Amino acid sequence: MSSFTLRRFTPEDLYHVIRINRKCLPENYSESFFMQLYRSYPESFLVAVEDDKIVGYIMCRVEGGFLGTERRGHVISIAVMPDYRRRGIAWALMIEALRAMYDVRSAKTCYLEVRVSNYAAINLYRKLGFKITRRIKGYYLDGEDAYVMERPLPLEEELLRSVEGVYQRP
Repeated sequence: MSSFTLRRFTPEDLYHVIRINRKCLPENYSESFFMQLYRSYPESFLVAVEDDKIVGYIMCRVEGGFLGTERRGHVISIAVMPDYRRRGIAWALMIEALRAMYDVRSAKTCYLEVRVSNYAAINLYRKLGFKITRRIKGYYLDGEDAYVMERPLPLEEELLRSVEGVYQRP
């Protein structure tokens, strides 16, 4: 088992997170977008650290909650460097971000978009209780479709227990 820690993103992490985003994902964001999410939703912008190196991140926001609408968490981006995959890092990042969106922002559901060809991510999200609710044609810049996947919050106790003792919580 690997030993990693999770913690909240800090501005000093920006270039490490941008490097991971550019290495792992075809969808890249501006520095200002990362910083805007950090300022607005610091509790659900997390990094994974192993051997004093940032090896993964997740950034989320919570939408709605006004004029009678339900608060919905939105996983904007998650990535783990290739050499650090299959160690439970993405699982842990998801658990902690989902927990934070519920605990801090009272989100009642969470959703995300995922490439229809990203079988590894789809399987991870299914294991976390997400279900495909629709398909968006041509969602990505290269024309690939996306699935929208959703799940209710809060997380079930067995999911929360699945990460106990695996890493240091933020």
